[in-house]
Amino acid sequence: MARCTAPYRGHRTASGRANCPACGGRGGYSSYSSYTSPYSSYRSNYGSGSSSGGSSRTRKASWSSPTSNVYYTPAEIRTLTPVRENVEKRAVIPDLRNVFLCHAWDDRKDSAKELHDLLEENGVSVWFSEKDVLLGSSLLREIDKGLANSRIGIVLVTPNFIDRVRNEGIAEKELSALLARDLLVPIVHNTTFEKLREVSPLLGSRSGLDTNEESMFKVALKLAELVKVEEEAV
Repeated sequence: MARCTAPYRGHRTASGRANCPACGGRGGYSSYSSYTSPYSSYRSNYGSGSSSGGSSRTRKASWSSPTSNVYYTPAEIRTLTPVRENVEKRAVIPDLRNVFLCHAWDDRKDSAKELHDLLEENGVSVWFSEKDVLLGSSLLREIDKGLANSRIGIVLVTPNFIDRVRNEGIAEKELSALLARDLLVPIVHNTTFEKLREVSPLLGSRSGLDTNEESMFKVALKLAELVKVEEEAV
């Protein structure tokens, strides 16, 4: 076997490499630059921090603050970006709540209240039926008012919510109004998007956030980041 004339430091010139019996020959090693590292494919697939399935939460949103520790999947970024654009457009409208929380009435004292409290703890103003509908007032009228006076809507999709949609209860009215505004983030909790699609294919076709994949606390952090608009950007 021919031996390289510069085995330790390599060839310093192209002519030296061409004249080398090992490196310049047709059957030898052409150059170090043509060598493909066994790690190159690993780095191209994983070095950027994203998994091959594209589901890892490794990205920050364009609206995230530099100090944010909230990370998203590519699908979440795609879903939330149009909502964020509408948040920024509607930020100039005075006296709007950040979000309208659409939920089944049976969830008002547990999961809906939990999400409401987490959002408010993170500085989000929330229209919530438990505190914003006065005793004796028309629930439908108050819902219309809440929808009209909020930047975006979030829908807490639970088994109770799915039952209300199936039975065409109050949740169905809220759902229709939110879909018409195209300002909607579904939050799936203790159920699945597949079950949602069985009763509402339109809502189920929209991606959102899922407490089966991360905690309600983290979901609330993402929503808070989504609706926060700095004063100078308004």
